[in-house]
Amino acid sequence: MAWSQPETRRALKTVGALALLSAALPVNLAVTGAALLRSRLHPAPAPVTAARPRTVMISGGKMTKALHLARSFHAAGHRVILLEQARYRFTGHRFSGAVDEFRVVPEPADPHYAQALLDIVLQEAVDVYVPVCSPAASLYDALAKPLLIPHCEVLHSDADLIRLLDDKHAFMDLAASLGLSTPDSHRITHPDQVTDFDFPARPGPYVLKSIAYDPVHRLDLTPLPRPTPEETAGFARSRPISDGNPWIMQAFVDGQEYCTHSTVRDGEVTVFCCCESSAFQVNYAMADIPEIRLWVEEFVGKLKLTGQVSFDFMIGRDAAVYPIECNPRTHSAITMFHDHPGLAAAYLDEDAPVVDRPRPGSRPTYWMYHEIWRLLRRPHTVRTRLATIVNGQDAIFDPHDPLPFLLVHHLQIPFLLLRNLVRNKPWIRIDFNIGKLVEPAGD
Repeated sequence: MAWSQPETRRALKTVGALALLSAALPVNLAVTGAALLRSRLHPAPAPVTAARPRTVMISGGKMTKALHLARSFHAAGHRVILLEQARYRFTGHRFSGAVDEFRVVPEPADPHYAQALLDIVLQEAVDVYVPVCSPAASLYDALAKPLLIPHCEVLHSDADLIRLLDDKHAFMDLAASLGLSTPDSHRITHPDQVTDFDFPARPGPYVLKSIAYDPVHRLDLTPLPRPTPEETAGFARSRPISDGNPWIMQAFVDGQEYCTHSTVRDGEVTVFCCCESSAFQVNYAMADIPEIRLWVEEFVGKLKLTGQVSFDFMIGRDAAVYPIECNPRTHSAITMFHDHPGLAAAYLDEDAPVVDRPRPGSRPTYWMYHEIWRLLRRPHTVRTRLATIVNGQDAIFDPHDPLPFLLVHHLQIPFLLLRNLVRNKPWIRIDFNIGKLVEPAGD
């Protein structure tokens, strides 16, 4: 059966991406080979002997942040079990020297997911489970927590709190109830609520965002109202808004965006980082914004929160701090601690020093293949791209552990592209950081 024109375009896009990756393969092979040879001649320092060695189980094995945590725990003398679902079983991270065991688990929504986690905990004598969640997995890891905690520590919040934090509007209500600053926000369950909204009576503009994770619309910050009422109504109707799929309409804060990661125990922050951010962020450099730190500490402290939690903020023109959303999971900004010797202890030990800034001289992180793609699309940015590469640290490449850098780009991603090519499935972009293709209705 002949393909339609859209199907042909999709196939050509996928073949083109595979061709570009193939063109980069010889260089990556040379870099990886040289790093392997160098590591043979000059081995990395042996992992320290932990005062209390533990077996740490990490999920989300396809994501760079999971690789970073695995490397940190390994370097501190702990044993690492890395998990991922079957569709990402060829993740390059499974070949890292920091990973002692790689296990495939069902998709988080699978009714057998929690039992699969428990089986691994018992088989591998896991001491601590650190979920590195996708948006789709946060709740299911929380639902699995009661089954796991008789046998290991779980560094994750309970299901009720995860539901609250993952709901953008409920999170805003919660923060406001704690006396913290928030932008004006409204829950939208029907397009008519946008059409009937009294925009002239409120300072704007506003933006519409899906409360559920939406990989297609998440970067769309079209200001509302549109120039005419008809355009505003048409825009609202173009979004899949319903009672079962509510959206949030939120006052747009004009200013600088920031993202944060916090690891928290009983309301006490043990790991914290903050970076300038954007809608699609793949460069991380520390930004010291005390007002944001204080907002986070007050929020998690009042809730006595335990787990990993990430916030997006705007610093408005009025210099006030406004949260944009909360994601109760690990943030990729944690890659800034790629060479910090205290990260593992800050995760695992109650009396460890707080890790709240990279080591002096530590370089900000980037993803080489993202930078190359940006350069190909916008050749005029060559100076910016080269400065990022020269002054930064690739988030995946480690000269003492080079196989993930080769195999993420030339096994993991090509496998996903070929899978979509065979099935003729659409995809929006490659996310080397998360280790996946961003797809409509994806994870």
